[in-house]
Amino acid sequence: MEIINGFLDAIYGIFTSSGLVSLNWQNYIMIAVSIFLLYLAIKKQYEPLLLLPIAFGMLLVNLYPEIMAAPEITLVPMTGENDPAAAGHVVQHIGDAWYYENPQYGGLLYYLYQGVKLGIYPPLIFLGIGCMTDFGPLISNPKSLILGAAAQIGIFVTFTGAIFLGFSEPQSGAIAIIGGADGPTAIYVTTKLAPEMLGSIAIAAYSYMALVPIIQPPIMKALTTKKERSVVMEQLRPVSKLEKIIFPIIVVILISIFLPDAAPLVGMLMLGNLFKESGVVDRIAKAAQNELMNIITIFLGVTVGATAKGSTFLTFDTIKIIVLGLIAFSMGTSFGVLFGKVMYKLTGGKVNPLIGSAGVSAVPMAARVSQRVGQQENPGNFLLMHAMGPNVAGVIGSAVAAGVLLNVIPH
Repeated sequence: MEIINGFLDAIYGIFTSSGLVSLNWQNYIMIAVSIFLLYLAIKKQYEPLLLLPIAFGMLLVNLYPEIMAAPEITLVPMTGENDPAAAGHVVQHIGDAWYYENPQYGGLLYYLYQGVKLGIYPPLIFLGIGCMTDFGPLISNPKSLILGAAAQIGIFVTFTGAIFLGFSEPQSGAIAIIGGADGPTAIYVTTKLAPEMLGSIAIAAYSYMALVPIIQPPIMKALTTKKERSVVMEQLRPVSKLEKIIFPIIVVILISIFLPDAAPLVGMLMLGNLFKESGVVDRIAKAAQNELMNIITIFLGVTVGATAKGSTFLTFDTIKIIVLGLIAFSMGTSFGVLFGKVMYKLTGGKVNPLIGSAGVSAVPMAARVSQRVGQQENPGNFLLMHAMGPNVAGVIGSAVAAGVLLNVIPH
């Protein structure tokens, strides 16, 4: 009989500690959302390198919330000053009693998350992006900077809209940066301005990055004519190695002097690019764009996804963040295309306005979308390299916009 009772007690203990008892309806909704995002990452291949670990981190934290638990220290009363149970522990004397500290270690992802919380991972991601990015199209066509800057206007318009909806200035700045379509920048700004909103903002930012091929084409087609979309642009001039080496040095000096808050992101981006273009540190460049980038992407994705607990994610504020993020991203695309139309007029029809949509910094997906939409109108049209100019400018522009927000918003 004792054996049966022991067995039943064990079964009861397993049941009461299982997710069937501890999880709530919010967790189950988030589990369903994470599975949907995994579907988008695996089946549809929408930004799988980031969407897959983010979705899996979301799945983990809603199945086992303790994986993100913070460490705690409990004080245990001692039987005396020489209590053997206190051996190896920190001892405290409080009042007339003795206590020893009994640390309870945090969950695995809590420790990995410190790289996000302390603002370490996003600049390292930018280092890897710099190693993989060719600034040649931007150097060859400096006018691309205008399109990259235009695409950031949506950030500042959305900032005003978020304040109107009741968010504080720091929260509004964190929401608005979604419009740059740059996940690492969104995470970096949010950790500085509104860390409590990191899960919602990161999920929104990376979701919209992944959905660039779906969101952008209708906007691009609505704002342009068939004639404008069919424009074939002239081949870009060759860019010398010296220009490519000097460019990142000049950019980091100028931006760091005028916008110091943008220096961590822009500095790492330009350092990575200098690794690539200098040609003298191939081993470092390869490590930064491969091993380091891959490791940081895993840590960043999983831990950011793990901030999306059902109890904190499923709120009305989250819905507002997602809607505002979509508005910011759509406006960024729209302003880029509209400024592309202005350049089309000013150059007498030599600039295809579609490349303006690549001013958002979803590299290189936004440039590929410009190429694809252009070829649908004119199969002989090759806009990819032309679109890479605004696309790279958008990366720099989103980092600059982040620096502006961090500089003007008290935090």
